[in-house]
Amino acid sequence: MSRSVFITGANRGIGLAVARMMAADGDRVAVGHRGGDVPEGLLGVRCEVTDQSSVDEAFETVAREQGPVEVLVANAGITRDTLLLRMGDDTFDEVLDTNLRGVFRTVRAAASVMLAERRGRIVLLSSALGFLGSPGQTNYAATKTALLGFARSLAWELGPRGITVNLVAPGIIETDMTKDLSDRRMRDTMRMTPVGRPGTDREVAAAVRFLASEDAGYITGAVLPVGGGIGMGI
Repeated sequence: MSRSVFITGANRGIGLAVARMMAADGDRVAVGHRGGDVPEGLLGVRCEVTDQSSVDEAFETVAREQGPVEVLVANAGITRDTLLLRMGDDTFDEVLDTNLRGVFRTVRAAASVMLAERRGRIVLLSSALGFLGSPGQTNYAATKTALLGFARSLAWELGPRGITVNLVAPGIIETDMTKDLSDRRMRDTMRMTPVGRPGTDREVAAAVRFLASEDAGYITGAVLPVGGGIGMGI
């Protein structure tokens, strides 16, 4: 069954891998972005998650072009790494506004649609390293761990209407966001990763696809680590 899917922050990296995989399955997929090219076969929708009016307009566009959103993948996120004592309020707030408030805005918009239909799938992109902690990432880790409480509270609210809410927590994945890691940092992280290698965006996308599928209808409030073992126990 073809569904209307909306993925934020999806014109590259993990989000784009999810979009391509779900489109290949036959879903109608809209890619939220702030600018740049969108691959053929996907519906490009401008969506600035820090702006509620932009989020609302994006959902209206998706509904008009491919039907009301039935699957939301909240993937948009940023990093602004620096040690706590060097971090200004603006740096902390910028990450908070995108990674946490941005998820709040997009999920609220999606939930209002899904409740009327009494079905839906919501998948949030967290981070295994967010749960473990990482130097210079107090802002990023705070937002990614906060998503767990958000998702589990929402699972209670939406579960009776047939809507599931889950997290995928990637470890070190070969994307633009991790390419600037120093060799030393990469070696240290791989020593904490039983599989001993970085993951791929397709491996994360496969986890998202499963949680968004009909087969995952009895899974909600869960965290699925995709980190080669670095996230064991979260």
